[in-house]
Amino acid sequence: FREQPIFSTRAHVFQIDPNTKKNWVPTSKHAVTVSYFYDSTRNVYRIISLDGSKAIINSTITPNMTFTKTSQKFGQWADSRANTVYGLGFSSEHHLSKFAEKFQEFKEAARIAKEKSHEKMELTSTPSQESAGGDIQSPLTPESINGTDDERAMPEVTQNSEPRPEPTQNALPFTHRYRFHSH
Repeated sequence: FREQPIFSTRAHVFQIDPNTKKNWVPTSKHAVTVSYFYDSTRNVYRIISLDGSKAIINSTITPNMTFTKTSQKFGQWADSRANTVYGLGFSSEHHLSKFAEKFQEFKEAARIAKEKSHEKMELTSTPSQESAGGDIQSPLTPESINGTDDERAMPEVTQNSEPRPEPTQNALPFTHRYRFHSH
């Protein structure tokens, strides 16, 4: 992995027994480093843990994942792609809550990244507007005349998806989240 870990901690790693889906099977004999990585090529966040050279966790964080604290020092999350549930045993409650906090943070980042990539896809899927800038096109093609109202409403939408106001965009979900907590 060329990427630098964004956050690392140490924990005992477990995976759910695939047969019973009830028992935990330890995948590390002792506490190992568990790290969050940001994969800039795919724009995804992953949780990776290596035991020696073997990756015992390689889990891409998706917006619909949930990290659950099942006891004061143990937490788990389900990875549907790997078709398993990972469990982590921490040495202290503090380490567990720190890990859970980061999970929440990167999950939120994953959600924003996902929405952004959807926007990008929608923009690239209309090449005619991209290349000619939309307006030049409208007098030429009859179908776009019906679309003039939409186009008038468009600028608001496109401004939001421009990279410029990013800091406020990124800050929004976080402030929302904390506002809910304070009630």
